[in-house]
Order: sequence, then structure tokens, then C-alpha cells
Amino acid sequence: MAYLVLLRHGESLWNKLNLFTGWVDVPLSERGIEEALKAGELLRDYRFGVVFTSELVRAIQTAMLVMSKSSSGVAKIEHENGKMKEWGRVHGRQGARYVPVYTSWQLNERYYGKLQGWNKEHAQEVFGAEQVHLWRRSYNISPPEGESLKDTAARTVPYLKERILPELEKGRNVLVSAHGNSLRSIVMYIEKLTEEEVLKLNIPTGIPLVYEHVDGKLVRHGYLTGEGFDKGLHLD
Repeated sequence: MAYLVLLRHGESLWNKLNLFTGWVDVPLSERGIEEALKAGELLRDYRFGVVFTSELVRAIQTAMLVMSKSSSGVAKIEHENGKMKEWGRVHGRQGARYVPVYTSWQLNERYYGKLQGWNKEHAQEVFGAEQVHLWRRSYNISPPEGESLKDTAARTVPYLKERILPELEKGRNVLVSAHGNSLRSIVMYIEKLTEEEVLKLNIPTGIPLVYEHVDGKLVRHGYLTGEGFDKGLHLD
């Protein structure tokens, strides 16, 4: 038995400005920092064995702020290439427990292509509200020169299977700090949502979505709030 916690990063500075962000690497806003710290308080007693994040700073910030509140140990980014991998090794533990944090582009937000930097309301005025909604929420429709959710799932779901699920099978609790669309594609896979259902799925910032890994299956506990678990996915 182990827990998988999916967490969309806290509000970023471009979320605050209502801009399409995608792979533009911007940090958290003050509110986003507060959201991450609040999530950390809620997850304090989950003893995570490993953390996975995207390579974007807003997801990394969120993960590290959550882990700053955790009883799990000190979070340590595991660089997997180059000099940082060689020189960042731990040789003397002195009893200190650390939790490895792996960053991966496969968990990055959906690439929004030519929409990146556009104000969302202005995009609706130019392209129409229905078209922008399809670009944002549909499964197989791509924004101009960007990725569809189907394209995003082609990288997130294999990463889930190859890197994340094996950790759960070892009995380790796992935190995944990522993005609205990369997590939508993962939740779609876990929950077996249809293309119509995923159109309605919106994952809020800074609220942990908790699953329990039992007998090879992921069982949803729900969104963890200060009042307990909200069991719904809120497909609206």
C-alpha cells in the first residue's frame, strides 16, 4: 500500500495575469507560494519516498515548498546528467534522511505554441470563446503550432508507467508536482475518462489529489482539503 499525490503547482505570475504559459518558465506568485505552503501543511505527515516534478520552475518551487513542511526528510534534486550528477552525489549521510526529487520534461505543461504569452480573454476576442475553450480543454485539438492533450499524454503516461508506478509498487509514497494539462492527461489515464469527460476536467492549483495504490490499482481518495477529502473530480 502506498499513496500517489498529484499536485498542480500554485498560482504562477502568468496565471495571475491570465496569460497562456505553456513552457514559458515563470515562477510562482505570492499567492502561489502560499498555496504550496498550505498544501505542504496538509501533506506534512505523508512520508514521501520520492518526488517527481516537471522541469519548469513553478512546479519545482511548489514541490520544494511542500517538502519544506514535510516529515519525510530534506528534499534533494537528483540531477541525472552532466557535472551536476557527478559532483552532486552524497557520500556521507551522517544519519540525515533525504528524499530524491527527479525533474523531467515529460511532466511539463502542454506546449501552447503560438498562444504562449497571449492574454486568454484577448485570445477569446480574436479567435472566439468556443475555439479557445477547445484548445484549452479538448483531447485531440492543438493550439497553433502547439500540443493537444493527446500529444501531452503521449509523453506523460509512459513516464507514469516507467518511472512513477514502479515506486508505488515498491511501497513508496510519491508526490508529483506538475501542471494543469500534464496532470489532466495522467488523471484521464488513471480514471479512464472519455474524450468528452476530459473536456470538463479542470484541476485546481495547490490542492493535492490523493490516490492509494492497492493491489496494483489506483483508488481515488480525492482532493485533500482542511476539512478532509473531497471525493469528486468535479467534471463540470
